[in-house]
Amino acid sequence: MDTAILLWIQENLHNPFTDWFFPAVTFLGDKGLIWLVIAVLLLISRKYRKWGVTMLCAMLLTAVAGELLLKEVFERLRPFHHFPELELLIEAPSSFSFPSGHTASSFAAAVVLLKCRRSFGIPALILASCIAFSRLFLFVHYPSDVLCGAILGVLMALLTCFLFRKFWNLQSPARLRR
Repeated sequence: MDTAILLWIQENLHNPFTDWFFPAVTFLGDKGLIWLVIAVLLLISRKYRKWGVTMLCAMLLTAVAGELLLKEVFERLRPFHHFPELELLIEAPSSFSFPSGHTASSFAAAVVLLKCRRSFGIPALILASCIAFSRLFLFVHYPSDVLCGAILGVLMALLTCFLFRKFWNLQSPARLRR
């Protein structure tokens, strides 16, 4: 089913706009770039500083679990290795495919933002979903890589928020006003 979904995307969703749009979206997720920028902005604000630290820690835990552990255990080749005739729109990633690091870090960051403030989290989840889909569109991940990356990111974010609430008195800014 993984391959069937990818091939359907390749055959039906490519056009000049999407061929420009999704590489740009995936660039935002490269090395967690957009999320790191947002975390730094949170760190600058006294009101959101703890949330910036929480976000960075959630992303770090996610990267360790996904990039250093799971990818090395599963060693799943990326889809383009099995279909070398398909031309990639981005530079071919050199790491393994499972789980999607772009997706995992994006969902980790987005869930922390959602826990911090709903008005931050909803747009962040939309962006995380776009980044996740871009990995399918660009033929560098299977749907199961992306799904498991999203699950990993959500779980690491929830774990980090739980630990920070328990040991660092992390509260959402809305609760601080009460």
